[in-house]
Amino acid sequence: MTEVTYYTQEGLDKLKEEVHYLTTKGRQLISKAIAEARDKGDLSENAEYDAAKEAQGLHEAKISKLKTTLASARLIDESKLDLTKVLALSIVKIKNMNNGATMSYQLVAESEADLKTGKISVKSPIAQGLLGKSVGDKTEIQVPAGKIEFEILEITR
Repeated sequence: MTEVTYYTQEGLDKLKEEVHYLTTKGRQLISKAIAEARDKGDLSENAEYDAAKEAQGLHEAKISKLKTTLASARLIDESKLDLTKVLALSIVKIKNMNNGATMSYQLVAESEADLKTGKISVKSPIAQGLLGKSVGDKTEIQVPAGKIEFEILEITR
């Protein structure tokens, strides 16, 4: 059974755009590469043709995976998020109790995660340690560098 994933409108739109691109322009490019390789002669000894066919298989597998993800995707109405506890799509401001540093993260689906923009996967160790917690709660989270204690300072959307 496919796992349901929750998306922002922006993330869902990006996913739909990628599927559309791969099924239209992407397939055209693959077909063109296969046709060009086929025109070069004997298919039994044509490495370029074999490579193009393999690329086609990988391309179709990616389309299939994205379509499955899209079918199980659910849009979260951000205006109805409960701000009393950390949930998927929450923006949470936390304080590292070891060094006093504060940071903000939005908990998003794996495919939307982008640390540069402050979006972390709900499946990441930090997100897993924050889910369900409230403002003022302290939680100790196991990260690759060891255990770090965080305090939740603020939850917004």
